[in-house]
Amino acid sequence: MKKSVADSLTSVIDDLYKDGTVDEITMREIHTLCLPDIKGYSAAQIIELRKKVHLSQAAFAAVVNVSPSTVQKWERGVKKPTGSSQRLFDIIERKGIEGILCIWGQA
Repeated sequence: MKKSVADSLTSVIDDLYKDGTVDEITMREIHTLCLPDIKGYSAAQIIELRKKVHLSQAAFAAVVNVSPSTVQKWERGVKKPTGSSQRLFDIIERKGIEGILCIWGQA
């Protein structure tokens, strides 16, 4: 969905939710539909992202809830990250490590 359309739609739904016209479940469903597409990350992009947020492989693994050996395999191109890991990469890329910490309620 185009960014401007998605922004407009979520803004309208948020207003309708505040007014009580739309329930929380509907609001969440609309927000889910407007999530950005999950993009693939190459080994080089994963290394670049990890270094951008100044994390070791072990610390990066802890943030995305995988083992350090999994991060090593991603960075060597032996394994590819799954959708949930890719979604976390996208959040880190767009919002920094703080975006993940906010999800955990620690920021």
